Amino acid sequence: MVTSTPREVLLFTLEGQRYALPLEDVRELVRAVRLTPLPRAPAVVEGLLDLRGELLPVLDLRRRFRLPARRLSPSDHLIVAQAGRRNLALRVDRAEGLLALEPGQLDASPRELPGVGYVAGALKLPDGLVLLHDLRTFLSEAEALELEEALMKEGASP
Repeated sequence: MVTSTPREVLLFTLEGQRYALPLEDVRELVRAVRLTPLPRAPAVVEGLLDLRGELLPVLDLRRRFRLPARRLSPSDHLIVAQAGRRNLALRVDRAEGLLALEPGQLDASPRELPGVGYVAGALKLPDGLVLLHDLRTFLSEAEALELEEALMKEGASP
């Protein structure tokens, strides 16, 4: 769960659908580059990104959201973010920009629904709802442990 109510969010798209992350979790945006495979990583990990000497796991949001797989494209964006104590990257079709939240725009009730463990709420925007994701709960405990083991074997643990 997001520990405090975000004041700003980063909007991004996947397959034409918009999603959001709290801005306080976002470190930077970079253009997609070739990823290095990470053997023995959970299926949700697409590979490793070498960002100025820091090796970051890249999460495959398409797989997590059950969207069709698509090859990495130079037009894709990588959102470098903080998920608990781990830095990671998320491959998205496009980062749309920042949105300052106004009172009443965030509805936290979707996180109470079954099957939406990594959703912190829904943003009520004039053109529809946008799910706000909580990266701290994005990986299951088993996936987080599997990722740590794979990173240690590659010498990329934090």
